[in-house]
Amino acid sequence: MCIDIIKGCEKREIMSFLSLVVKNPFRNKTRSALAIVGIAIGIMVIVALGMVTGGLKNSTQSTLKAGAAEITVVQAGSNSFESGGTINESTAADILNLSGVKDTTGILRASNTSTSIATTSSNSSQGGFAGPGGGLSITGIDSSKLSLLGIDSLNGTVFTNSSTNQVIMGKTVAQDLNKTVGDTIDLYGQNFTIVGTFETGSFLTDAGIMMPLANLQNLTSNQNKVSDVLVKVTDNANVTTVSNEIDNAYPNQLTTTTAADQANRINQGLSFIDTASWAISLLAIFIGAVGVINTMIMSVYERTREIGVLKAVGWTDRRILGMILGESIVLTLIAFVVGTIIAVVGVELILTLSPSVGGIITPSFSYDIFLRAFLVAFLVGVFGGLYPAYRASRLSPTEALRYE
Repeated sequence: MCIDIIKGCEKREIMSFLSLVVKNPFRNKTRSALAIVGIAIGIMVIVALGMVTGGLKNSTQSTLKAGAAEITVVQAGSNSFESGGTINESTAADILNLSGVKDTTGILRASNTSTSIATTSSNSSQGGFAGPGGGLSITGIDSSKLSLLGIDSLNGTVFTNSSTNQVIMGKTVAQDLNKTVGDTIDLYGQNFTIVGTFETGSFLTDAGIMMPLANLQNLTSNQNKVSDVLVKVTDNANVTTVSNEIDNAYPNQLTTTTAADQANRINQGLSFIDTASWAISLLAIFIGAVGVINTMIMSVYERTREIGVLKAVGWTDRRILGMILGESIVLTLIAFVVGTIIAVVGVELILTLSPSVGGIITPSFSYDIFLRAFLVAFLVGVFGGLYPAYRASRLSPTEALRYE
């Protein structure tokens, strides 16, 4: 019976202590709100940019899928995003004879700047992915080689190589231009019928249009020329070895890049965004931490007599320190919740209002992003409240009780 009474008293005491920790930070609502906003800004940046860069990183991994080409061959000194033909189309057949090569195809990249494209979509000034020369990204390719671009399935049918008015369209650009199978689109002053749509998971591929290689060569005056040669290696071949063999076979003429290299370069660029987000976040968190320190010091100052009473009735220095430190952590954890909600809602809203961007970026909701933001908020609460808590715990009860 006595043990139950003691346990009940201890439980009520713990609940009373936690109630004080949760309620005390909001005695001065304005000061607490400013501290929360300061931390929430840093948390918002961490979560929002983490979601965006995480989504882009996931998209780049799709370039490594099994069905797509592992090597891209371009003219030395150029890159795989340049438009126009610079390589003889016959080079694709020559590379196919090299050891370790399973399949090849030449593709021609071009950009259409037709004014009708710019007015087709109400959501984008150009529609789809802007190619190197501006306008809409268009790729010419043999219809039997679409798998080398990662296009394994279609909604509709594939174009025939002999057709002069058929195209297939990526999901992103189709949504942006509000087009579907059976619609027509004006390219280079001609009407083309959309016979199929596709989705690969690659934000670059899904933002473009595909048509027969010969047709695009005629439209752009690039007869018998291609921009790139896509190479698929055999199952037992080493991608780097095959890549080096192609380089050696065409010294100073052609250069190669692997899908892994391309993904790494994109990820390196995204890492700079990560670094920038941390720099912005640390600045915002520093400002927020100063706000937390100021809030808690003022709280201790205003409650000096109260703290003296608590110590006079038996509260230990450790318990006083725990109460003030807990109040600081409560502020920053609320800031974590506020910042996370604003980030998630903000990113989703921006992507919804900008379909051309939303079609390219699928935000990542990895738990690592939210865990990182939570740890940042928690640590700011600990370090921001440490000095005020220590100062409160060292107050002399007699001096505190005399304080007015």
